Amino acid sequence: MNLRKHLSADGLFTLVHSAFEKIKDFRSTGCNISLADVLMSSFAMFSLKDPSLLKFDERRQQTDGNLERIYHINRVPCDTYMREVLDEVDPADVSPLFKSVFRQLQRGKVLEPMVFMEGCYLLTGDGTGFFSSKAVHCDNCLEKEHKNGEITYHHQMFAGAIVHPDVKGVIPLAPEPIIKQDGAGKNDSERNAAKRFYKNVRRDHPHLGFIVVEDALHSNAPHIKTLVDLNMHYIIGAKKGDHGFLFEQVDAADQAGRVTHHEIEKAGVIHRFRFINDLQLNASNSDVRVNFVEYWEIKNGKTHHFSWVTDLTITTENVFQIMRGGRARWKIENETFNTLKNQGYHFEHSFGHGDKNLCTVFALIMMLAFLVDQVQQLACPLFQALEKAKRTRISIWNEMRHLFHTLSFNSMGDLFKAMLYGYRVEGLVIYDDTS
Repeated sequence: MNLRKHLSADGLFTLVHSAFEKIKDFRSTGCNISLADVLMSSFAMFSLKDPSLLKFDERRQQTDGNLERIYHINRVPCDTYMREVLDEVDPADVSPLFKSVFRQLQRGKVLEPMVFMEGCYLLTGDGTGFFSSKAVHCDNCLEKEHKNGEITYHHQMFAGAIVHPDVKGVIPLAPEPIIKQDGAGKNDSERNAAKRFYKNVRRDHPHLGFIVVEDALHSNAPHIKTLVDLNMHYIIGAKKGDHGFLFEQVDAADQAGRVTHHEIEKAGVIHRFRFINDLQLNASNSDVRVNFVEYWEIKNGKTHHFSWVTDLTITTENVFQIMRGGRARWKIENETFNTLKNQGYHFEHSFGHGDKNLCTVFALIMMLAFLVDQVQQLACPLFQALEKAKRTRISIWNEMRHLFHTLSFNSMGDLFKAMLYGYRVEGLVIYDDTS
């Protein structure tokens, strides 16, 4: 099995630990546990898919050294100390680690199969919440006041990932926390965070070509201008109820015979399109010109309908591919958010809220652990073999935690091999502290 060490679990764990060591410790000198150990311990908790900080603390007390050997942690903090320290960490110090891991994908040429069209990658983004409570809150919490006067405190982020319709797995980039200053309304707050997110992406990856894929919330002139200024293409949903002026132009052009109608049948599915290039997005922004495609999928007597605006020139040769790009937006929901919520990462569980940054730092490190897993899924033959051998991802995590807890390993690679090929335990040692 040809393993590229820098794309294996152990290589990536070493990379993450080294990056954590570069974060400046804000505490006074003389601390018994380094900041890197605290950060790496939280990463290990999410990497192992422990369901709570309490469970991880039990592991800390019962471990035989696997945390030290596999995750390079010299001293593992208790749960209280971990919360206290991480609450003071600036989330902006964690974000650069996503770029460090991404570089390994570039180094290993893993990104090449992810190119979608015109040398560009599909980048899909959306907002999501990761904490909500009517009682627990901090100074950085967003607030939603209900009609009965109650307040719900919550944290949200704008997250994005590189996706491809034909590739299983996604490549998440550093999420952008949604903060109070982003605005009271959901649309304003998400849009402002999205603007920062895409600016950060372009700063971190100045030479990569992107096609941004988003839902209809983002098909507005200011956002489209931002993407154009950042030299990013886009395929963004457009709804008739929100874009009456645009759809009126399409209908008028259709009656005048200037709209192209195109139909393809594949494997019993009818793909029907109408499209036109160079329309005004809305009445108040004459300088924002877009191309428009409307699509109907007819399958087994059922019809699904979609429409998008894009800056890509639409032709009969590429309209099917543009449609596939637009529909790939669901991967940020299904293969990112739903995976984090339902496949062992416990995304909606509160590992701790804190008074400042704890909740957000935990969310970023969980997403970082998810990125490391996605890299293995895309590029590590050993992990790929495990996926084929085991029935579900949950079964992989359960067996991984069991072996991690009961046997000693020098590397995660050895643990994965034990899961894949089997193992034999020679001798039995009983720990009895009652005598």
